Amino acid sequence: MKQYNAKNILNIAIAGHSGSGKTSLAEAIIYTCGGSERLGKVSEGNTILDCDPEEIKRKSSVVAATAPVEWKNHKINLIDTPGLFDFEGGLYEGVRAADSVLITVSGKSGVCVGTEKAVAAADKRGLTKIFFVNGLCDESARFYRVFENLKASFGPSVCPVVVPYIVDGQADCYVNLLEYKAYKYGNGKITTVPLPDMGNRLEGLRTAICEAVAETSDEMFEKYFSGEDFTPEEIIVGVSKGVKEGKISPVFCGDALLTYGIEQLLNGLIWLAPSAEDKSEELALDTEGNPVELSVNENALPAAIVFKTVADPFVGKLSYFKVISGKISPETPIMNMRTGTIERLTKVMTICGKKLIDTPYITAGDIGAAAKLQSTNTGDTLCAPARKVILEGIEYPQPSYSKAVYPKNKGDEEKVAQGLLRLSEEDPTIRFKTNNETHEMILTALGEQHIDVIVSKLKSKFGVEVTLSTPKVAYRETIRKKVKAQGKHKKQTGGHGQFGDVWIEFEPFDGDFEFDERVVGGAVPKGFFPAVEKGLRECMQKGPIAGYPVVGVKATLYDGSYHPVDSSEMSFKMAAAIAFKTAMESADPILLEPIGTLKATVPDSAMGDVMGEINKRRGRVYGMNPAGNGYQTIEAEIPMAETSDFSTFIRQATQGRGHHTIEFLRYDPAVNQK
Repeated sequence: MKQYNAKNILNIAIAGHSGSGKTSLAEAIIYTCGGSERLGKVSEGNTILDCDPEEIKRKSSVVAATAPVEWKNHKINLIDTPGLFDFEGGLYEGVRAADSVLITVSGKSGVCVGTEKAVAAADKRGLTKIFFVNGLCDESARFYRVFENLKASFGPSVCPVVVPYIVDGQADCYVNLLEYKAYKYGNGKITTVPLPDMGNRLEGLRTAICEAVAETSDEMFEKYFSGEDFTPEEIIVGVSKGVKEGKISPVFCGDALLTYGIEQLLNGLIWLAPSAEDKSEELALDTEGNPVELSVNENALPAAIVFKTVADPFVGKLSYFKVISGKISPETPIMNMRTGTIERLTKVMTICGKKLIDTPYITAGDIGAAAKLQSTNTGDTLCAPARKVILEGIEYPQPSYSKAVYPKNKGDEEKVAQGLLRLSEEDPTIRFKTNNETHEMILTALGEQHIDVIVSKLKSKFGVEVTLSTPKVAYRETIRKKVKAQGKHKKQTGGHGQFGDVWIEFEPFDGDFEFDERVVGGAVPKGFFPAVEKGLRECMQKGPIAGYPVVGVKATLYDGSYHPVDSSEMSFKMAAAIAFKTAMESADPILLEPIGTLKATVPDSAMGDVMGEINKRRGRVYGMNPAGNGYQTIEAEIPMAETSDFSTFIRQATQGRGHHTIEFLRYDPAVNQK
């Protein structure tokens, strides 16, 4: 593939609800552009973009994948993103590298949660949105119902460009409303046909176009609503300008599996979608936090953002990046701004699914990859040492579904840990830690399917098998009464014996542990005070109720006795342990459970269900705050023991629209204790 400059490069992320045909659309585009000799099909597991073994097995995208195609002297970088919510991180990666988002919408289902999330992700980055209504050759598809659904959901900026003419349930004729031409599909051929009689529907669609153009400027708005008609030139220029500025969202349609409408979509992208030169310039920060404008200029000093990482067991670490300015080549000195290290590039490549193609350089506005950048992670900025800048990273959804991971084979703990760390480099929505209290490896991800894929990759990529269980809860123990206890350790074994005698007062304390002394008259020499404290601290690691750590205790050493020969640090340490165990029996010990702060952002319609569930799980709601666009954020306190499957409930109750975070707050007495 030849090199293109930024004005002829389009970076387009394909997003939408799971099952709407994103990968099929990408494959149809690749096939139509001559990028492959046969049309890949998800159902047959032979697509270019769904090349991960997990994707082939599940027949669904789980990671973002890229492929460049050429169409009419333009390079289009396609970024196919996952639609399943468990792999939402791939959507954010794709959108970070894109300048436009092509949102696929099922001709049967219409606007779904995944559609809303794709629109929200595009809006957050100020990207152009283009809709493609897919699957129209299915007789149950209803384009015009879906189109009205789009306008109702996303406003008058939704503009029809290509619409179907349906006869007897067959959608094989497509009308381009801007060209005023109709195209017939059949027997693998496309023919231009006379414009069909669409009756009043055509007038309604033209009105929708005029409404969208009116939204592009105050001048056009006033002209339209004063009753004046737009000229054909004003409509065409208005749509083109509006789409490039993100004020109009054009709607195309077709059927990806039959490649109907694909060349019209490609022509529309070339004509309407903003190029990298139009959209890829960014505002970065210098080392002192001052803003720096980076223009899309191939002759400037290089700066690039790493938007995806792949942990490949054969190639090694593979970093996907988008060049914002300058050129990146093997001769380019590059600094990682997060680590401050100079990265050595052996070669740069373009990526087409799993195929890597060496190239002399990656220019401004284009997308490429480099292998074995060991200190580089997703979201890092790579730039010239002579111009140090930091680009905006990627804001991922917070994982909230946790499982404890145990290796099936003893001794594989280190392999499991290393594998999970490598996978977390590839997927920043994975969190992994070892809980030092419960001695469990805790894996946190976005959902059950996400965890399932991680387990499969551990086996296929790193050769280790694991089992999963609900994580143990790290409880605590404490006391409720003030008590005094003696601890006396005396042992005679011939020669020097052991003798230590202490009286200690234990009382509830607002904190973990405090040791104090008020010994008078040298009953216990000062040199033994640290041994007494050490003995107490060791005993507090296992409480009397269930062996959990003891907290909230103040211990005051106030009396005791010693032997000038037999007393030692070990003797007083043992004496302190005896005093502790004696005191705990009468100090009214109780179990404490961890309480977390829950923040759940949910649609207004799900408020009652979510609040009811929080109460059912022994939580206490203490506030609600508007989160915009018909959402509320519920703030509550909830026992951590009740939250292991809360993420599953939230997803079901809100149909995937809600999200939540839980952070440890404090320990409270556990329920059902005497």
